[in-house]
Amino acid sequence: MSTTHPTASIPSIGITGRRSPPAWAIRQRQLIDLMDRLAGVFIDRYTLPDGTLKWRKAWPGMDGADDGYESYLAFPLFYVLGGGEHIHDLARRQWNAVTKQFTAYGQVHREFAAYYDWLHHGESYTYIHYLGMADPSHDVDRKRALRFAAMYSGLDPEAPNWDPALKMIRSPINGSRGPRFEMSAEDWSTHRKDLSHYPAPYEDIPGFEQADPSAHYDWTDDEKFAAVLKLMNQRMVPGDVPLNLSATSLITNAFLYSGEEKYRQWVLDYLRAWMDRTDRNDGILPDNVGPTGRVGERMNGKWWGGYYGWRWPHGARLILEPVLIAGCNATLLTGDPSWLDLFRSQADMLWSLRKQDDGTTKIPGRRGDQGWFDYLDAHTMLTMYIHLYFMSRSPQDLDRIEQRFPHRNLWGTKSRFWKGGANTPDKWFAYVQGENPDFPQQVLDDTHAALLRRLDLMESEDSDTATWDVHHWQERNPVIPEGLIQMAWGTPAAVYHGGVLHASVRYFDPRHRRPGLPADVSALVQRVTPTGIVVTIVNTNPLEPRDVILQAGSFGEHLFTEATTDAHISEEAPMQVNSKHLAVRLGPAATAQLSLGLKRFAGVPSYAQPCT
Repeated sequence: MSTTHPTASIPSIGITGRRSPPAWAIRQRQLIDLMDRLAGVFIDRYTLPDGTLKWRKAWPGMDGADDGYESYLAFPLFYVLGGGEHIHDLARRQWNAVTKQFTAYGQVHREFAAYYDWLHHGESYTYIHYLGMADPSHDVDRKRALRFAAMYSGLDPEAPNWDPALKMIRSPINGSRGPRFEMSAEDWSTHRKDLSHYPAPYEDIPGFEQADPSAHYDWTDDEKFAAVLKLMNQRMVPGDVPLNLSATSLITNAFLYSGEEKYRQWVLDYLRAWMDRTDRNDGILPDNVGPTGRVGERMNGKWWGGYYGWRWPHGARLILEPVLIAGCNATLLTGDPSWLDLFRSQADMLWSLRKQDDGTTKIPGRRGDQGWFDYLDAHTMLTMYIHLYFMSRSPQDLDRIEQRFPHRNLWGTKSRFWKGGANTPDKWFAYVQGENPDFPQQVLDDTHAALLRRLDLMESEDSDTATWDVHHWQERNPVIPEGLIQMAWGTPAAVYHGGVLHASVRYFDPRHRRPGLPADVSALVQRVTPTGIVVTIVNTNPLEPRDVILQAGSFGEHLFTEATTDAHISEEAPMQVNSKHLAVRLGPAATAQLSLGLKRFAGVPSYAQPCT
């Protein structure tokens, strides 16, 4: 084993001997190269010379900036996978352009959403997590991260969102202008039609007496809208809601830049506050806390009925998601998976209320005055269970999947890329568990097909930009790296609506001193276990060698303990690694299957890179 390396003293191994590259490796590189080319096509089609969208001169309400950011957040993600340097440049250009455009519209103030909820903040600010992974030395990004964190940690007097005494965020609607204690009709102007497709927020809206708790409410009727808005302002604001737990990702982002203990402590304090409220509510997470910290304070004592709560608009799934996001963040920052217990307790509670309906196991999706209702197929929760196990690697969490989802064979269906490219992880999870050998080909085929569909949409659409919806560009961006991230990084990808991207392994190019797979190099994580991973790395270039650095975890939080390989090696194999990095020199057309032991959460997570 050699301990010398062009950039650092990193354990290294050399792989020699030409092999015919596997088909997945060739296809992976082809897709990376194709997305590299198509990013510019997308930008030219939809943006002005300054990067702003070819769209409307005005956009009302509090919604919209998140959709602008979501349209391009695949760019920094693709760059950290291995996209070209021009992708990095475009990622920063488009962040600034969206910020500029939606500041002019009124949704953004001081580079952050003026006020909205953390479902939509989470969608926006996943972008800055990926920028941190792209270049942690970027001074503007670092200062921005700390400035944004100050808006939620009590250090920004212009944005007093945080109550340090009660350990609560003071409103469900919050942002760079601070907590919003009264929502206006204009705030909801772009959403009224969409919200008419959901059950009413309450069962006692004047003039809306319905026996069916899931009855829809017509938000487009001005009189009815005025009535529901009045009740929402009385009951939903001010106060805290579990949705705000997604703000822990913003604070985690600041920690990954700075390593300052105050950020870790804030995440733990806030999650602990919701755990305590749950304990006091007989083990059920309450969905509303009033301005003095009492559960049900503005809801006549009811623990349900809050903003993005157990009843409205989406119910249980989006109650559990921010709890999972916060638990994953706390686990990353401490190495202690018991911080996932709040999610486990609520998932177990819903499971205990299950019932059978025509052979399908269903769990309650909502809670109202008449009790639990709107029972859903339990498989709607499978994605979150996969994220839970990926973070904990606990046998008990694996048992939850095996016992509750015994018939989860959806491998024959196509991957569904949505909301910019997010991809469900069930096929990936089956593969790394040894159950779905066709996954690499499936995800490559599905990614390619989705990319072509988006090109067709771009070429065939109405050119009247005034008719376009605010989600228009998310559905057309041909840069779709999420499936490739699952393949190469051994991860279910980020929990949508604001989760941090936790991975088994990521890669760096030491020659160009940047993140991502070097040119011609492909990677596939084939197994993920509690104690290690198996990853195959391929140099598809038959003439030139390639160097790549592997990192244990997205943020160097894990440790490679040992490595074995099936390949020809140019020197002694590094059986003992004991480092968060491993350098691999791949000879021309060389392929190596590496079995890497892992000591999980052995180090302090950081955006720091090994070759900058």
